[in-house]
Amino acid sequence: MASGDTLITFGPEGIEPPSSNPATLDQRNGHPCLDFDDTVDESAVFTLWMPEHYGGGGVTVQLAGSWTSDTNNVHATELEVSFERIGDAQQDIDSDSFAAAKDCTLTVDATSGKTDVGSVGFSDGAEMDNVGAGELFRLKIACDASDSSHTGDFEFLGGQIKEQ
Repeated sequence: MASGDTLITFGPEGIEPPSSNPATLDQRNGHPCLDFDDTVDESAVFTLWMPEHYGGGGVTVQLAGSWTSDTNNVHATELEVSFERIGDAQQDIDSDSFAAAKDCTLTVDATSGKTDVGSVGFSDGAEMDNVGAGELFRLKIACDASDSSHTGDFEFLGGQIKEQ
């Protein structure tokens, strides 16, 4: 694969709700989305396969979203993104072991329904919890309500992981 090529795409329908404070599946004008509340820290988890053709370098995670309300303010949402390797080395899946999260910020003007795409880079190794080609992993997206300046729900529309 070449730098910038898409490795994986994922959408709201693939959510595996965590046991507490999950983002909720919804739709807006027929578009499936995950609602992240503006007052509660919520998260979504996706189980994905890293393709066999992944070259082993870093990746960029891109996330797309929108906002539900127009309060005449700029909407900014900080999403925390983290990887958890499941791999094939008899990993214990009875407890979470996500790598440290990195921030991805999406910002649009005050118009309800406008969208933005944010991105965050991860170097290979510890930042990606050592996920390798052909391995199963989980990707967690969390919305930190205290670090975001949106009023109304943030709506996650989809994402992709690209080769760096």
